[in-house]
Amino acid sequence: MSDITEWFKGLPLFTRWWLALTAGFSLLGRFGIFKPYQLVLLYEPFIKQFQIWRPATAVFYYPLTPSTGFHFLINCYFLYNYSLRLETGTFDGRPGDYFFMLLFNWACCVIVGLIADIPLLMDPMVLSVLYIWCQLNKDVIVNFWFGSQFKAMYLPWVLFAFNLIISGGGILELVGILVGHVYFFLMFKYPLEFGGPTLLSTPSVIYSFFPNQRGGIHGFGQPPAPRRPANDGGGARGGGRHNWGRGRVLGDN
Repeated sequence: MSDITEWFKGLPLFTRWWLALTAGFSLLGRFGIFKPYQLVLLYEPFIKQFQIWRPATAVFYYPLTPSTGFHFLINCYFLYNYSLRLETGTFDGRPGDYFFMLLFNWACCVIVGLIADIPLLMDPMVLSVLYIWCQLNKDVIVNFWFGSQFKAMYLPWVLFAFNLIISGGGILELVGILVGHVYFFLMFKYPLEFGGPTLLSTPSVIYSFFPNQRGGIHGFGQPPAPRRPANDGGGARGGGRHNWGRGRVLGDN
């Protein structure tokens, strides 16, 4: 237990709380302490009955059943792995910028969830973060099921296709990809590659709560320069190959 506690305390702030709240709300719903109906995003209770906690709990809560447990664990792994990589990589020393990214993606997921009647937002939120990391590390080689290898830029689309084919889903992954692309385009691509004005920036009030630390990395706001594909053996903080495991189907419900 002491090793687990030290590992948990060693996680960066937002990854730690995101993972803890996801596990906490999902377990509370599983054991009936909270009714699942009270935790999901529904239009009428949120808009007409002012149950304002629903957009937040819809991100953290995921129903735990024999058919969804494996998918939940995969989501938690993606959450931990790619949130950790972003928070300790591109956003290192800039907790305010990372918080704003999460806040922006969450707001977009809530809007789409209300319009498209999507009650659970864990999948699109996690995929939006994964998509941003993949776009910032396009040429990094990742491993997928059955020994397949490809560049990180294709990983979100592979996950989308896998869930579309295997479980008949894919809509939640597609929403996450679109949300992540909106943030990446407005923050990085449009002002830098197209020479447009800066349309998205972290509000100064966020810096008053989460000030920059150690100055962050040099040149924040610019995607990393293209580099030769690397292999780090699948380490949590590296950007190289990752051993996804074998013998199980992603998203298998």
